Amino acid sequence: MGRGRKRSRHEYEADNQSSTQFGLGATLSQLNNPNGMSESKFGPANGATDDNKGGGDEWHTVGKGGRVSKKQKPSGKEGGNYPAITHSPNARLQHHTRISELQALALYILADGTAPQWVSVRHHTAVRQVVVLMVPGLEAGMFTGKIPLQTSPSAPTLEDRSGANTSENLQESEKLNDEQTCPKNIHLSPDDYYPVKLDIERLAEPLKPLAGVFSHIWPIRTPGDDKTLRIHSPVSAMLTSPIPKSKEEKMLKKDPRHKGPIPRDLNNWQSKRTPITEYIANHMELQENEYVIHPAWFTTTAAKEEALRRRKAAKQTAEDGWVDTVVAMLEDGDVPEREIEAGSLTAGRNVVTMDCEMCKTAEDRFELTRISLVAWDGSVILDELVKPENPITDYVTAYSGITEAMLENVTTTLSDIQKRLLELITPRTVLVGHSLNSDLNALKLTHPFIVDTSIIYPHSRGPPLKQSLKWLSQKYLSRDIQKKHGMTGHDSVEDARACLDLVKQKCEKGHKWGTSDASSESIFKRLGRYPKPKFLKSHADADEFRMGAVIDWGDPSRGYGAHAHVAIGCNSDADVVEGIKKAVSGHVDGQYATMGAIDFVWGRLRELEVVRGWWSKSKTEDDTGSHAVAGALSHPEHSDPVVASGSALGEAVAKTVKQITDIYASLPACTAFIVYSGSGDTRETARLQAMQQQFRKEYAIKKWDELSVKWTDTEEQALRKACKIARDGIGFIAVK
Repeated sequence: MGRGRKRSRHEYEADNQSSTQFGLGATLSQLNNPNGMSESKFGPANGATDDNKGGGDEWHTVGKGGRVSKKQKPSGKEGGNYPAITHSPNARLQHHTRISELQALALYILADGTAPQWVSVRHHTAVRQVVVLMVPGLEAGMFTGKIPLQTSPSAPTLEDRSGANTSENLQESEKLNDEQTCPKNIHLSPDDYYPVKLDIERLAEPLKPLAGVFSHIWPIRTPGDDKTLRIHSPVSAMLTSPIPKSKEEKMLKKDPRHKGPIPRDLNNWQSKRTPITEYIANHMELQENEYVIHPAWFTTTAAKEEALRRRKAAKQTAEDGWVDTVVAMLEDGDVPEREIEAGSLTAGRNVVTMDCEMCKTAEDRFELTRISLVAWDGSVILDELVKPENPITDYVTAYSGITEAMLENVTTTLSDIQKRLLELITPRTVLVGHSLNSDLNALKLTHPFIVDTSIIYPHSRGPPLKQSLKWLSQKYLSRDIQKKHGMTGHDSVEDARACLDLVKQKCEKGHKWGTSDASSESIFKRLGRYPKPKFLKSHADADEFRMGAVIDWGDPSRGYGAHAHVAIGCNSDADVVEGIKKAVSGHVDGQYATMGAIDFVWGRLRELEVVRGWWSKSKTEDDTGSHAVAGALSHPEHSDPVVASGSALGEAVAKTVKQITDIYASLPACTAFIVYSGSGDTRETARLQAMQQQFRKEYAIKKWDELSVKWTDTEEQALRKACKIARDGIGFIAVK
């Protein structure tokens, strides 16, 4: 997490004098101005006309002692209890505002969310509705002048020049465009976290109406992982909410005697039984987790030869004491349907859980000293001590539990254990373990069918980080293992049984269990548990709860809108605008006509995204409207969208901005309006990720000189840079 730098006095003064610098922070302005509103309010900006403000609701400031500014007069309903979202000039932002924080703001207003620390919400109970609009394609560069939105009529076009398509003419055209269209632009720094004032005089013509609705532009960070260089869904970040902690969880968290993770609450979970075969690691997962790959995974002679060459180089062949289980091909592990009992979690497979202990020998190598195998029913199949080939230099008893006395009379060798395992493990055997690659390396053994609890219970921050078996046992089994740590070490049978129980639980609960999805739910489900305030109820004595709506391209009811009370499918941005207006007013056609105004409305405008060429077939799974967008907006003679620039892009932005202001104008008073772009341009990130994936596939079966793509540190750094750029988005906040 980045930290906000401390600003000098000169910078604070400059912020108050010039709108070209960042506005200051966002948090709890009432602490600094308890008698009235803060000097900045997220609503229509100073000097906005009634047309721009939509509906004539004036923005105003309140000075010391509650005196109203002479320049702006509030309407009668804008008294002392009128809601406002403000930011404090004394705030310190420690990181970019996240989409999840925009969601938390909505939950604080409508449900049980905690008060945000990056903004202050004045009289949040007076906010009647929250409307959130996602506008992909809207980018910070449009506000800074980096992305030209229109061409000067006096500037010669590229077609009028000799050598019209040269890079020199293109650069000259962009320079003229930048200088003549928007000579003074808003200054936005990607390294700062603060909002920037929207000065109408410093905006390109298509963007100027936004200054009549919003006072600031916020830098918003799209969720992602800096280690794996992945960008997460900005739709899910807004519409998937963390499950609130139960009273027991909160009490346990406050208890100073409790150590380790909070046990998982099962009250809100819906189980989906899944056979263990669904969790067998694939080739890519095995490779990423440093397993020595079994020959059965390679289907061609060339691939097998290349894999063998690499194993020889790593000294992992039969000549080095390694053995492969007797599985000629992956299909040998298949079990006929007639032999599988209905509802069986093992799917006819023989499940064996393995855990090993190792001691340090010469050259700081770790060699096998104990192996434990546990069957599906929890019985011990094998529990044997093993004498290492080389002299032990450190028994690491605190971890292994092995002592010199324990191995004094042991004669069993690694070779003996390998022979027994080759007899025990068949093509239908599934080996289960935690970070099992370490155990198999100690055994010098490969097997194609692996279920690794460090993979199926992933770390919340993604690979290469892994949760420990002890941590997983505490959280999901409410069981303390390895308590003898520091005295007699681990017990491999105990560890194997804990690992087995984690796998059984995963099979009982389903794929999402033990992942970040298991601790989250649809925001519509969360809102639906909270009653409406009395002044919003249609019948005073009736039990009415918060309602949500999704208005998007395609059929949103099949995806993230499945739990929404209203899901309206659209074929154009104009349809989205009309759908939002209906949902906010409660005049939704059909079965929803009498249910009243919707409390939380989420919609998405997509035409700007397509015009900019950002839409692609590789969109995320929650993108249910992709085909509708492609069919309606792609060029009829091309499979890829046409990318607009210059005046064409300016016209598209102007159209989108008008739709945003039209939505704002239609909102009732006391409605919070949040607009966010979602992310920046992800095309370069997607290209490099596809290249990386292709490299990994080829690297597993080909020599370096035969690779069609090569992945080096140069490409890695390019992907890192592209991912960082793509995660930079923008947002706006207003209260109507």
